Amino acid sequence: MKGADDKPFAGKTVLVTGASRGLGRKMAEQFAALGALVAINYASSDAAAREVLEGIEAQGGNAFLIKCPLGTYDAAVELAEALKAGLLERTGDTGLDILINNAGGGPVANFDATTPELFEEIMALNMRAPFFVTQLLKPHLREGGRVINVGSLGARTAVVDYAVYAMSKRALETFTVLLAKDLGSRNITVNCINPGLIESDANAHVRADESIAAYLKNTTPMRRFGMAQDFAGVAISLASPAMGYVTGQIIEVAGGMSL
Repeated sequence: MKGADDKPFAGKTVLVTGASRGLGRKMAEQFAALGALVAINYASSDAAAREVLEGIEAQGGNAFLIKCPLGTYDAAVELAEALKAGLLERTGDTGLDILINNAGGGPVANFDATTPELFEEIMALNMRAPFFVTQLLKPHLREGGRVINVGSLGARTAVVDYAVYAMSKRALETFTVLLAKDLGSRNITVNCINPGLIESDANAHVRADESIAAYLKNTTPMRRFGMAQDFAGVAISLASPAMGYVTGQIIEVAGGMSL
């Protein structure tokens, strides 16, 4: 017999940005499977987003889509307004329990190859977007809520071929700490999860090179690449009541790659 233990996030609302693929998709699926109402934000692929939504609904979960490419203040406003409208329609309230700032990325570009346009693009997606999305949704975060930022192991290792990306993700770590201080009095925790090499379409080209893949596996204590479920499991844990006194932390999900 299924009970409350099977749906620990029943009655909770979750926003996952960049949730049509990769880590965002897996987190959206897992939170929905555990009873939450999930807002799936995505930038462009209607087909991919619809696939995520239909998969969640086929398993008896509840979710809705918000198409909004992030990176500008106006986009953050658009996302916040769409989220509030979607929550009000479905729950009669605009309260948000869990905010996951997952959308991000950046092309290969070392210091010399970084143009002003590329600099602005990467910083906008990885830092401006989570900053203003969180600022605009702060009044709607419920007491005891959670904010989870998705960083990168590359922020700590300063990967030279992703210069601005690494810098922007390092800035996200500082944002995590200052926001933890800002929201702590409302019993809201804020943490950042830094993935290492988690299998996804974004790094398929890396894993396709057998020599590079072998090197990366052999220099990782766990001797394997991570799976999306490895990452999503940490997000689920951080959002649980058992983690209510953990805040301002940068948590690596990398199989010990940086050790």
